[in-house]
Amino acid sequence: MISLPQGAPRAAKLTALSIGVALLATACGGSPTPGSTTTAAGAGAGIACPAPSATAGGGTSQATADAGSVPAATTTTPTPLKIGSLLPTTGSLAFLGPPEIAGVNLGIKEVNAAGGVLGKPVSVVHRDSGDTKTDIATQSTTALLGQGVSAIIGAASSGVSKTVINQITGAGVVQFSPANTSPDFTTWEDKNLYWRTAPSDVLQGKVLGNYMATCGAQTLGMIVLNDAYGTGLQKNIKEAFEAAGGQIVAEELFNEGDSQFSSQVDKVIAAKPDAIALITFDQAKSIVPLMTGKGIKPTQLFMVDGNTSDYSKDFKAGTLKGAQGTIPGTFAKEDFKKQLLAIDPALKDYSYAGESYDAVNLISLAAEAAKSTKGTEISKQLKAVSEGGEKCTNFASCVTLLRNGKDIDYDGQSGPVTFSEQGDPTEAFIGIYEYQDDNTYKPAREEFGKL
Repeated sequence: MISLPQGAPRAAKLTALSIGVALLATACGGSPTPGSTTTAAGAGAGIACPAPSATAGGGTSQATADAGSVPAATTTTPTPLKIGSLLPTTGSLAFLGPPEIAGVNLGIKEVNAAGGVLGKPVSVVHRDSGDTKTDIATQSTTALLGQGVSAIIGAASSGVSKTVINQITGAGVVQFSPANTSPDFTTWEDKNLYWRTAPSDVLQGKVLGNYMATCGAQTLGMIVLNDAYGTGLQKNIKEAFEAAGGQIVAEELFNEGDSQFSSQVDKVIAAKPDAIALITFDQAKSIVPLMTGKGIKPTQLFMVDGNTSDYSKDFKAGTLKGAQGTIPGTFAKEDFKKQLLAIDPALKDYSYAGESYDAVNLISLAAEAAKSTKGTEISKQLKAVSEGGEKCTNFASCVTLLRNGKDIDYDGQSGPVTFSEQGDPTEAFIGIYEYQDDNTYKPAREEFGKL
C-alpha cells in the first residue's frame, strides 16, 4: 500500500485519545450486556442479535430556515470561497462517491441560496480520488490546489488521505474528510488543518466488537484489508470483543489489488468462528460468495462501512439475508434523502452524505466566523462553530445567528458535531444495518458513543 510516513504526534492529541470511549445503546432502547448473552454452540449457532428497532431510520430532518430572511454579510470578501472535493468515482470505494458528492452539492446549493459566504457565492470543484492502487489522488490534489481552493472535502479512504494529507495541509489548505476513520489522523502533525465529521474507528470498532458479543458470538474470525483503515478497525474490534469475553480465532489479511481470497476464507472457516467480520472494501463481492458457498450463514457475517453497500445486482436473492453492517453516523432521514435524490436521482446508498453535507456547512460557517476565506483562518474557527453556542442545524439559520453577533453550535445531518482540538468528532452515532432478502440493507438500530 502507498502510505506516507506519519509526522511527529502532538502531545495534546495523545492525551485526548487516552480519555477512552463511553458507549450507550440508544435506538433499540438498550440491549443486553455481553455478559448476559446466550451461549454459542459453534459455527454461528448461537448468533441471536437484538430485534431491529421499530423506529430505526424514522423521523425527519432538522427544520430549515428561510434563506430569504438571512441578513446581509457585515463583512465581504474579495476572494470568494472555493471548495474542492476529492471523492471516489473510481476504485474500490467508488460506491461511496455518489452520496458524498450529492451531500457536497446539496450543501453548496443551500449555502448559495442563503446568499453565499461573506457576500459571495461559494463554488466547488470535484475531482476523483481513485484508490491506493493509483496515483489519481495526488494528481487531483495538485489540480485542486492549483485552482486556489481553501478547503478540500475528502478523501473517503484513510489510505488515500495518507497519500495527500501532507500535500494539502502543507499548502495551508483545510482537508476535511467526511469518511476517514483511521485513528492515525488523531495524532498526525497536520498544522491543525485536518478535520473530519466521521468518528475514529476507536468508536466504530468498539461498537461492532461489543455488538457481536451481544449477539451471542464467543469466537470471531476476521478477514482484513491490510491498510490503515483495515488494520486500525481490526485492532479496535479485537480489543472490544476480547474485553467482552470473546476469543479471536482467526485473523487473515490481504492487500489492495488482490483478487484471490480462497486462502484467507479457508483459514477462517477452518477455525469455526461463531461470527466473521469482513473488514474490506468492494473485495466483499468476491469474499461473500466464497463464504456462503462453503456453508457460512449470512447471519454470521458482520460488515463495516467500507463494504456495507447495495449488493442487489451482485448476489442472488437471500445471499446476505440477516447479515449486518456498521456505518458511522446517524440514519439518513427521509426528507434529507428526498433532497439528495433531487440532486442525484440515481442514488442507491446514502453513506456519508450527511457527513459531506455537514463538511460544507462547517467550512462555510467557519469562514463567516473568521471573516476570511483563507484556509488557515477557517481552521481556527471550525471548533468554535461546533460547540458552546446556540443550537442550529443548517447554514441559513446558523449564519443568521453569526451575523447577529451570536455564538453558534452546529449540529448537522450526521448527528451532533463537536470537535476536539485534534479535529475529531467527540461524539457520534454508529448505525447498525441489516441485510434483506434482496441484498439491500435497512437501518436496524443506532449506538451513540463519546470519545
